[in-house]
Amino acid sequence: MKHPGRNKDRIFEHAAEFRFYEELNDFLKPEQRKQSLAYRFDGHPGIKDPIEALGVPHTEVDLIIVNGQSVGFDYQLQNGDRAAVYPVFEGLDISPIVKLREKPLRKPAFVVDVNLGRLARKLRLLGFDTLFSNSFRDDEIVAIAAEKKRIVLTRDRRLLHAKAVTHGYWVRSVLVARQVEEVLHRFDLAGQVRPFSRCADCNGLIEPVAKAQVLDQLEPKTKKYYDAFYRCPACGKIYWEGSHIGKIRERFGDVLGNPP
Repeated sequence: MKHPGRNKDRIFEHAAEFRFYEELNDFLKPEQRKQSLAYRFDGHPGIKDPIEALGVPHTEVDLIIVNGQSVGFDYQLQNGDRAAVYPVFEGLDISPIVKLREKPLRKPAFVVDVNLGRLARKLRLLGFDTLFSNSFRDDEIVAIAAEKKRIVLTRDRRLLHAKAVTHGYWVRSVLVARQVEEVLHRFDLAGQVRPFSRCADCNGLIEPVAKAQVLDQLEPKTKKYYDAFYRCPACGKIYWEGSHIGKIRERFGDVLGNPP
C-alpha cells in the first residue's frame, strides 16, 4: 500500500501487518477498513509513528497487541510484526495490560475546537468543565490540553496527531444532539451529569440565588411560575429549572440511564 508523503517507488527493508478495530476504521479509507494492512519501513520506528502514518490519531488508541503481547507506544516495530490496534476502553478495566497513557482523566475537563461551539454549551449545561473560544488557534488548544490536562474535542482529526495531546476525541457527527451522545458514551459520563452546575455562556460554576435578589431581571411568566433560581457569579447570567431541563432528560435519557 501507499503511505502518505513516501516515495511509492522506494524499496523498504522491512514489512509489518496492522489491523484496526471498531471505530478506528473511521479514520481509514473505505477500501482499507476491517482488513489487515501492510506497512513497509526501514529501521525500527516506534509503533506510534506507523499508526499515525496510516491515519489513526494516537489519542484514539488504547490498546496495541503485537504478536499476541500488549505493547506501549515506544515499542520498536520489527520485521514481520503483526499488530492489532484497538480503540479506547473507557468503560472497561484493562489495567493488567500495558496502558498507553499514565492515567485516565477521572474528572474529565474539555477544551473544544472552534467548530464545536454548540457542543461546548451543551456540555456546560450538563455540568462539564468545557473551555471554548471561537478565537482559539490549534496551537493554543494543544497548549491548553497539555498544561491543564484537558481532553481535546475536535472535528479536525489532524489536531489529535499533536504529540502533546494525550487525551482527545474526534467527534463524528455534525448534529449537536448526536455529538453530546457521542461524548457521554465515549468517556462513560452518564453518572457524572450535573445539570445547573455550570454556566453555558462562560463555563463558571453557578450558585443558588434567592428569587427576591433577581426579581427585577425576570420576565413576568418566569416570576409567576418558578421559584428556584441560580446565578453565575462570573457573568451574572440567571438560570431556573424550566421545561428545558425536562427536555434535556428526555433527549439524553438513554445515555443518562433514566427510567423510561
